[in-house]
Amino acid sequence: MKIMLAADHRGRALLLEMTVTLGVAGHTLEAMPCAQEVLDYPDTALPVAQAVASGAVERGILICGSGIGSCIVANKVRGVRAALAHDEIGAEMARRHHDANVLCLAADLTGARIIERVVQTFLATSFEGGRHARRLDKIVAIEGESSPA
Repeated sequence: MKIMLAADHRGRALLLEMTVTLGVAGHTLEAMPCAQEVLDYPDTALPVAQAVASGAVERGILICGSGIGSCIVANKVRGVRAALAHDEIGAEMARRHHDANVLCLAADLTGARIIERVVQTFLATSFEGGRHARRLDKIVAIEGESSPA
């Protein structure tokens, strides 16, 4: 799977670990560079969200201190369904019921081993469709209504 990853300064260490783990698992990765200085989460989240929305990558993974800021930014991009997940159940539901295409993670609130399982679950889980597809169609309609003319 082609995945783009990015992190602000709070998630830098996790990003580096995740890049190795996902690469070994055979995924094609695009990781934004994460320098040592402070990085603002909007600057890291937006390019990932745009890449997912354009179809350049299949999924995105964002890491910041709480995961909340990155999730808010990513969800501003039409076609992105970003979800913050703190555990495997959240990651599974984000994919199965909401067809989330961007996973947001909290570097300061979730341990590295749990995050590894959350990412594996997010990448391995398929969208269930059915009644959930009807709900996603409503989200797409809302996006269309709220877009500038």
